[in-house]
Amino acid sequence: MNCFVGVDVGTTNIKALAMPSDLSEILAHASAPLTTLSPEHGYAEQDPAEIWSAFIQVITEVTKELTQGGHAITHVAFCTAMHSLLPMDADGSPLGNAILWSDNRAEAQATTLRSTQADLGKAIYAETGTPLHPMIPLCKLAWMRENDPRLLRRTAHFGSIKEFLWHKLTGQFEVDFSIATATGLFNESKREWSELAMKFAGVRADQLSTPVPTTHQRPYQPRPETTDTGLPADVSLLIGASDGCLANLGAGAIKKGTATLTIGTSGAIRQTVRKPLRDPEVRLFCYYLDEGYYVVGGPTNNGGNVLEWVTEKLTQQDTEAVLAEAATVPPGSDGLLFLPYLQGERAPLWDASVRGAYLHVDWLHTRAHFVRAALEGVLFNLLSINELLTSHTGPARVIHANGGFAQSDLWVQMLADMAGIPVRLNASNESGSMGAILLTMKATGVVKTLDEAAERVAFGHTFQPDLDRHTTYRKAFAKWEEALKKL
Repeated sequence: MNCFVGVDVGTTNIKALAMPSDLSEILAHASAPLTTLSPEHGYAEQDPAEIWSAFIQVITEVTKELTQGGHAITHVAFCTAMHSLLPMDADGSPLGNAILWSDNRAEAQATTLRSTQADLGKAIYAETGTPLHPMIPLCKLAWMRENDPRLLRRTAHFGSIKEFLWHKLTGQFEVDFSIATATGLFNESKREWSELAMKFAGVRADQLSTPVPTTHQRPYQPRPETTDTGLPADVSLLIGASDGCLANLGAGAIKKGTATLTIGTSGAIRQTVRKPLRDPEVRLFCYYLDEGYYVVGGPTNNGGNVLEWVTEKLTQQDTEAVLAEAATVPPGSDGLLFLPYLQGERAPLWDASVRGAYLHVDWLHTRAHFVRAALEGVLFNLLSINELLTSHTGPARVIHANGGFAQSDLWVQMLADMAGIPVRLNASNESGSMGAILLTMKATGVVKTLDEAAERVAFGHTFQPDLDRHTTYRKAFAKWEEALKKL
């Protein structure tokens, strides 16, 4: 049986999923962890050698499993995290670590574009659709220009983690429109690098990859100096898109009125629209998925990392025990509120320096209250982003939920109760890899449109909102928003 493989290169791991073109079953699956390094406060980096090794591990495991099952890989498609920046030489060899989305070293440069050079910042946002924040390569490059000009001069090519892998596999420096629109350097309407942004960043177009559509394909070009991947020589590689865009597609969230909420280490809430959208106050992103499909929304720095903080530092319990403890407290945590800004924030504040807080702490509050309030605070923040989003797109009638938090019935039910609308889970929680496979189906003519591809997504359980709990949460959310405004 012929099959497609979707590779999802995330922040904490690399995953690969293999399915036939009719999506009838999962034929193979593999995962390998990645380590995030923090050499200085506010820094977040990864070793490209480890990334390549993890990629080799998962693709080798999947290829071996498929071969043993008598299946043949025809296409491998890529889904990768956004906003990474990796300096490379002319041969594609890294000159340092990859700087991740969660790295905040470029806070001063982002602040400049939002304050003293606000007109320039708004002009760049109008061209690119990327909010101005330390996460984006535009600001990281400007930081490098000011703080490490020697590395800037030594670097022949700047790219993302995807571009590093793509060059390893094809010998080409290319980047898909989706990843490009998340750099803050790409003029989305002209489909070329922005002169305004490059001037601020201090780079030239010849130091950046050639932009290509998300359905762009190349033959696999194994080279003697690269580790054997186990892939057949005749396999086609599809460049794919970003994780946020493909999470929408893989969740089947393409039509108007359908939102996707993802919580992994970080989080986001998004909708798919048919033409580019810009927020006058520069608070929402708008990224390219495919011709006529754009994903608009807002990301949060504080998602599953808040649960990690609660388990490791606040309670020193395992995740299962923490969630069970949270379930003993009523909705609204008896008035206790939590602003979940443990690692600065992107939407809705776009402030890397902001920090979190518990509010209205009372004698009656127990550890369980602090745990539940933390989980509620993550969702309140995402719902505040959703209110901004729906002011542009119209209300959502259903939320498709994915990411690690979707494994907790308590947390997903909490979301349904807060939002007051159904929350639907996918049959598979691998929405990024699934989105890459669906994009491949469109690129190879198995389906004609992404709408048709999304209709093939299988769903699991749907969580219905409890109206009494929704009323309680609306009152708590109003108080939470008041606290946010004061912040």
